[in-house]
Amino acid sequence: MFHGFPLATRGLRVGLLGGSFDPPHQGHVLITRRALRRFDLDFVWWLVTPGNPLKEDGPAALERRLAACRKLVQHPRVVVTGIEARLGTRYTFNTLKRLGEIYSDVNFMWLMGADNMAGFHRWDNWRGIMETMPVGVLSRPDEQLAAGLSRTAQVYASARRPVAEARALVMQPAPAWTLVNGPMLEISSTGLRNSGQWIR
Repeated sequence: MFHGFPLATRGLRVGLLGGSFDPPHQGHVLITRRALRRFDLDFVWWLVTPGNPLKEDGPAALERRLAACRKLVQHPRVVVTGIEARLGTRYTFNTLKRLGEIYSDVNFMWLMGADNMAGFHRWDNWRGIMETMPVGVLSRPDEQLAAGLSRTAQVYASARRPVAEARALVMQPAPAWTLVNGPMLEISSTGLRNSGQWIR
């Protein structure tokens, strides 16, 4: 079922990677694998959003993006889900709050690329997100410095955890966040659309 609820048992450590995935690409796969390893997660759930409130143009049809994600990332510990459409939530904070209510025994953390961290203060209720669950920030090309100097990083400077403690981050009370580095790919959804490799 495209919009079903993933199964999760008590105590699981789950990273949530949200986005339009319009289209998904190997950069998403790379940071997902890094998150599984560096944050010692049992699973990563890709939350394929019905639409991004910060973008004027709507993405490709949800079913098409979900199918593309599932074709791209065939990994036993990665779950592709359109759960936001089922929940009827539009903003990340509301989605995370509902997931916390539905899966009260699961240990969640929010995952995002350093490019998102740089502009995170423009998200709806960004402080609420930071204070709902731990946040793992993953390096993206040319974005580490901007992420480290971002308004979010400044406001939550005291909540930043050392990279050496990344494997325990998911169990930390919010607010708690860290930025981890690693290999990167010069690829983006915008670039793929502009090149004509993905037509909405």
